[in-house]
Amino acid sequence: MASHKPAYKRILLKLSGESLLGPAGFGIDFDRARSIAREIKDVRALGVQVAIMIGGGNIFRGARLTEAGMDRASADQMGLLATVINGIALQEALDQEGLQTRHVSAIEIKALAEPFIRRRVIRHLEKERVIIFSAGIGSPYFTTDTAAALRALEIKADVIMKATKVDGVYSADPFIDKTAKKFGTIGYLDIIRRRLKVMDATAISLCRENNMPILVFNLNRHGNIKRAVLGEKVGTLVHGKRGKHGQR
Repeated sequence: MASHKPAYKRILLKLSGESLLGPAGFGIDFDRARSIAREIKDVRALGVQVAIMIGGGNIFRGARLTEAGMDRASADQMGLLATVINGIALQEALDQEGLQTRHVSAIEIKALAEPFIRRRVIRHLEKERVIIFSAGIGSPYFTTDTAAALRALEIKADVIMKATKVDGVYSADPFIDKTAKKFGTIGYLDIIRRRLKVMDATAISLCRENNMPILVFNLNRHGNIKRAVLGEKVGTLVHGKRGKHGQR
């Protein structure tokens, strides 16, 4: 039986832009944002410090314009702005749930968000404020997965919790290959060798070099964030040891 005591004191929650999608399949569904905010509120009630890295794929994907001939750097900069829009929406949802928040952008945008200053962010967390990170690391050619790994290390998070639409890491895409096997735990090197699409190689390498665990779980099951924080068997844990098929 899982303990009611949190397994982690400080987490970095990685949310894709798609996590804010509603039935329309594009843009921001504010009801969905409020639902996620309520789950984060439940986690904060446990005394856990929460930082969030938000993606922007629900609004803009730079890869599509790059394929059409746009310069990669320009396309990525547009993607960074999409994450700022999502950050504003998520902050509003959290505020409406009564949480104290700070929106921190990696690009200078003073009217909308604070700049990233590591010590200030850590102080916000210590004061029980939820941090929303947007704009990745502020540079093109780097994904928000890599930004999540970097920020998790900078704020000394205990774990990166990567919220997805599947319930963990599989040997293949479970939506395509019905024989795909789920890993209960798996090592960083296994992720790289198998070319599994958990996080990009740069993010995985950063986590491996600094022993930052990654918990991959299904965001679409209500209450999973809290279950993960409490140490229940949710999703797949990526760490330095060699993993096995099946649940932990």
